[in-house]
Amino acid sequence: MTHPSQLAIEKLLVDCEFRRTRRSGPGGQHRNKVETAVVIEHLPTGVRAEANERRSQAQNRHVAIHRLRLKLAIQLRCGAEIAASPLWQSRTAGGKLSVNAEHDDFPALISEALDVAAQVDFDLATAALRLSVSSSQLVKFLKIEPEALASVNSERLARGHSPYR
Repeated sequence: MTHPSQLAIEKLLVDCEFRRTRRSGPGGQHRNKVETAVVIEHLPTGVRAEANERRSQAQNRHVAIHRLRLKLAIQLRCGAEIAASPLWQSRTAGGKLSVNAEHDDFPALISEALDVAAQVDFDLATAALRLSVSSSQLVKFLKIEPEALASVNSERLARGHSPYR
């Protein structure tokens, strides 16, 4: 089963519902004249994300989709046995992971890291071995998205293990 955050955007959006709305906040005379805020919901899971920082609905839509993919990556676990995917392998060289949090691949990589971590009971040293990176690189990667590391630490605490810092 392919994780929803790893689907091509067009395929992911088939299962999503968009809503345009207005949001309050700073912006003076240019705020709230049109519905530029975008709320997106992944219908099968009920996971929602929104963006309203920009005056452009198209920009807010792009940001909302990225946020949705990230939330899906953090909140959903895929039960299939996973080895490092071709995408993951293309982002690693010599035990180092190279990725930008704004890149479209970021949510897919987060979901893969969390799925592998879940398979090994959230032992990131073992997960890092499976993903062919160092454990410090894996922890650094998860720190880019604080909710991802918080998710790992929550699972570790529930199992009586110490959290990663």
